[in-house]
Amino acid sequence: MKYPIGIQSFESLRNDGYVYVDKTALVYKLADTGRYYFLSRPRRFGKSLLISTLEAYFSGKKELFDGLAIEELEKDWKEYPILHLDLNTAKYDSAEALLNVLNDSLANWETAYGTSPTEVTPELRFKGIIRRAYEQTGQRVVILVDEYDKPMLQSIGNEALQDEYRNILKAFYSVLKTQDRYIRFAFLTGVT
Repeated sequence: MKYPIGIQSFESLRNDGYVYVDKTALVYKLADTGRYYFLSRPRRFGKSLLISTLEAYFSGKKELFDGLAIEELEKDWKEYPILHLDLNTAKYDSAEALLNVLNDSLANWETAYGTSPTEVTPELRFKGIIRRAYEQTGQRVVILVDEYDKPMLQSIGNEALQDEYRNILKAFYSVLKTQDRYIRFAFLTGVT
């Protein structure tokens, strides 16, 4: 038996023959009964693997779920547009570092769903991307955010930087409320 120590990719875990404790009935229940979730757990509790599992599910990758509980529960296996933001990817020592990570994700999503010259801030760009993803695919958007609070945690003790991060992220995440009609599911993880 191969144990998935440090494996955070559901697709890799399934394709490479690692042991998987089947939690897919719970994944289905989350997706079927609600739309917005926040999960706070300490590091190394499987949050990133859960995000990856949700991404595979909402991508309609039925073959990855062969033999798992969700295979019997899900009948439609639709593919949704997915916006996955992983804030684990940088050292946040300035507001510019956070904006760089946001801009990188936004630029990738804009490649897929287009842009507008009036969308000049991260929150306006995010708002436009969500709307266009829905309009182009006919499916509401799935938003997955891993480690939403990493910039805040890395700036503990620097109140001015924390205020900057708070203002940037508050505006960015407020889009989830304003674009509710276009969102199928949103799942955010963090440690605080």
